[in-house]
Amino acid sequence: MTSIYDFSAKTLDAKDVSLGDWRGKVMLIVNTASKCGFTYQYEGLEALHRDYAARGLAVLGFPCNQFGKQEPGDAAEIANFCSLTYDVTFPMFAKIDVNGDNAHPLYKWITKEKRGFLGSSRIKWNFTKFLVDRSGKVVGRFGPTTKPEALRAAIEGLL
Repeated sequence: MTSIYDFSAKTLDAKDVSLGDWRGKVMLIVNTASKCGFTYQYEGLEALHRDYAARGLAVLGFPCNQFGKQEPGDAAEIANFCSLTYDVTFPMFAKIDVNGDNAHPLYKWITKEKRGFLGSSRIKWNFTKFLVDRSGKVVGRFGPTTKPEALRAAIEGLL
């Protein structure tokens, strides 16, 4: 049986990292974009990271250019934007696809574990959020309009 800990991904600086590194932590996995109407959510995601990392939350950002080509930059540009504009300190990964044949294996799995509206596995837009409990179970899926601060109670319940 597949587990979230079986997946790995490349960071923005091209290092392979296993999601097993976050075993026993609560994870908030988000597909991100730098030129989206929801990009301001980086601020809320960073606030969650700063407030809860010491208690066991890991916010993990996965840039994606599949929605309106709103993440056109390369890894260095994404890292610069996140750092300079939102002071992002949570882990950011290399740009991936979240839908279709070329979707990253993590997203192929996670979207089947927690389906969206009307049972769809497709990601509808940037800043879709998946909440994973300490045992690696996907326990929540939240659409782009759900602001990070609205997840505080759910996160606190898992910490």
